[in-house]
Amino acid sequence: MAAPGKCFLVTGPPGVGKSTLIMRVCETLKASHPNLKLQGFYTREVRSSGERVGFEVVTLDGRTCPLASTTISTPESCRWPSVGKYKVDVASFESLALPELQVREDTDLFIIDEVGKMELYSSSFFPEVLKVLESNIPVLASIPIPKFGRDIPAVARLRNHPGAACYTLSLSNRDAVREQIRSQLEDLLIKH
Repeated sequence: MAAPGKCFLVTGPPGVGKSTLIMRVCETLKASHPNLKLQGFYTREVRSSGERVGFEVVTLDGRTCPLASTTISTPESCRWPSVGKYKVDVASFESLALPELQVREDTDLFIIDEVGKMELYSSSFFPEVLKVLESNIPVLASIPIPKFGRDIPAVARLRNHPGAACYTLSLSNRDAVREQIRSQLEDLLIKH
């Protein structure tokens, strides 16, 4: 089980800067520790003509694949699960994200952005996230804020995990939270 203080969860409303916080923490840590071995992925918006039309998964070494889209219309995509107006390409997500969650002994920090409804359509994803938590390697992840006061069961399980510390971002506290997480991770990595 992840030791207390080794799993950092960032939550907050859409657009508050969860992914940006995670990427800035990674950049700062990599700048001060050039040999740091990061593993995982983040999710970013796909835009067309200024409008969000989907999301893609990006590995930390820059490989990408579609996660969800409003513009893909194929016979196969008709069977994909939906989240709001987005169709989720589970097979594409699994092909890129699941290998990034394989625990390797030389990994210093896992990045998982995000553990959300789209990603959880993969039945293989959450068991891999739990393996990462059990590895005792520090984790920086984002999770959605509960909607209508209800958490997704897997997200609630992460939020309540004994090794997890959860930070709720707002526009007014995100810089302070970023610095707090960076500092705590820095301390962990020095001891690691």
